[in-house]
Amino acid sequence: MDPFESRRIKLESASTSAAETCVPWSRFSAWLECVCVVTFDLELGQAIELVYPHDVKLTEKEKTSICYLSFPDSYSGCLGDTQFSFRLRQSVGRVSGSWFGEEDKYNRDAPLILQKELAHFYGYVYFRQVKDVSVKRGYFQKSLVLVSRLPYVQLFQSLLQNIAPEYFEKLEPCLEAVCNEIDQWPPPVPGQTLNLPVMGVVMQVRIPSKDDKPGGSPTRQGQKENLLPAPMVLPTIHELDLFKCFQSVLIHLQMLWELMLLGEPLVVMAPSPTISSETVLALVSSISPLRYCCDFRPYFTIHDSEFKEYTTRTQAPPNVILGVTNPFFIKTFQSWPHVLRLGEVKMSGDLPKQVKVKKLAKLKTLDTKPGIYTAYKTFLHKDKALIKRLLKGIQRKRPSEVQSAILRRHLLELTQSFIIPLERYLASLMPLQRSVTPWKTPPQIRPFSQDEFMGTLDHAGPQLTSLLKGDWMGLYKRFFRSPNFDGWYRLRQREMTQKVECLHLEAICDADLLSWTKDKSEVEIVDLILKLREKLMRARKHHLPVKEELLEKLESYIQIVISSLPEDLQTVLHKH
Repeated sequence: MDPFESRRIKLESASTSAAETCVPWSRFSAWLECVCVVTFDLELGQAIELVYPHDVKLTEKEKTSICYLSFPDSYSGCLGDTQFSFRLRQSVGRVSGSWFGEEDKYNRDAPLILQKELAHFYGYVYFRQVKDVSVKRGYFQKSLVLVSRLPYVQLFQSLLQNIAPEYFEKLEPCLEAVCNEIDQWPPPVPGQTLNLPVMGVVMQVRIPSKDDKPGGSPTRQGQKENLLPAPMVLPTIHELDLFKCFQSVLIHLQMLWELMLLGEPLVVMAPSPTISSETVLALVSSISPLRYCCDFRPYFTIHDSEFKEYTTRTQAPPNVILGVTNPFFIKTFQSWPHVLRLGEVKMSGDLPKQVKVKKLAKLKTLDTKPGIYTAYKTFLHKDKALIKRLLKGIQRKRPSEVQSAILRRHLLELTQSFIIPLERYLASLMPLQRSVTPWKTPPQIRPFSQDEFMGTLDHAGPQLTSLLKGDWMGLYKRFFRSPNFDGWYRLRQREMTQKVECLHLEAICDADLLSWTKDKSEVEIVDLILKLREKLMRARKHHLPVKEELLEKLESYIQIVISSLPEDLQTVLHKH
């Protein structure tokens, strides 16, 4: 055979195998699960007209949920273009997408609040309703929906603003081109600044990392190439305009923050799905960097598959925030402890009119006035200085993004003041580093004692970092009964266990293994090798935060110890 011919065949087979290993749509699925077009059919009602990529497998239940959640209900009266978000539960037993090999790595490096969802999808909607005499109903009604596991609300809503108007003009060929462009995007890697081209526009975004300083402004990576056209820089991929979301409840911010911290059941009744979804997402983000561990639905309808589960009166309301627009819900949620009823923002002079706290008993009629319907009494006092500062900002026409930055900083400092004493106490439960020795099982982490923690508050409590007065102890006691404490503690416990495991690995690598084996029997040495191998395997499987050089060092130690054994044993150990 001609040597050049054989080389060509080898190259062809190599490129074929490379193509086979490159999963179709793998880059696309790093960002999106699929793109759906939902339309209104006179006979069927809401129906999915198109799903892209075509081979995406959505269950019938998921399709039905997407259909109902993609249209504002008739009470909203949304004419023109409307954007909002929803979140739906994935069907049980769903097989994960092709990108899930990378999932662990992304979630390890991303901030808690931006991790990929494993059990829910987000839906980002661009809905258009305009008069059209050629349609029987007299209106053109259609939604373009991006379905994703990523909570990048600002990025995906900006993407929709670019592609949806064009899609409504040019339809499917335009959508196919957009999806092919997204399939060329680099994956979202925490800490990196990415250029994402779509329809002649380059969106430049920075993916936040868990190593970013909370509340800080991460330095943007300089782009070496001169991009043409110049990129559209998005300042954030996920942060909402908090001031716009909270402008009619500014004087009740303390109460809303406490309700979120404690995972209390809350219904947000809003005049539109836009206000509903933005308010719910803003509330969930208000306790950042603490992760909100309860369920939340930015937009919820009576057709939702969880409607019966969440509105049953035979048991206490679940720990969930629901954003709704249908006034029918007022009757349904009369038994709920907290209802936030929002109207269109009204101005009182220069200032947005603030809603009042009202008794739950007054929540009866469909024309219920805006207000917070609750009997909840806050543990902490209001921060009057913050409210004055924000109201003065309104009078001075301070830009909304500056007002939002003030609000975000206040909420961050409040959450940190609450969490720092807990983190400090947790650190005291760790075993001392000198007690971790190579030849013994690592010492246990001491159990969390609520009473012991409460005893630390007098000298190391929130008063060290916060000027807010009130019943901090009562707030902690209530927090201990919430799903947010459970979620926070489980995560920290796992991290602490991994830290002890890492310290043990380092101690083993610093020890003289060969000297230890000199007066040991073969059985003891084999037992040591098997245990070390198990440790090595666990460190790699669970991605323990240890340097690869350390693991390689341990691997070489294992080989050295094996080579000190008789040849028959060496053969057996190399095989297994």
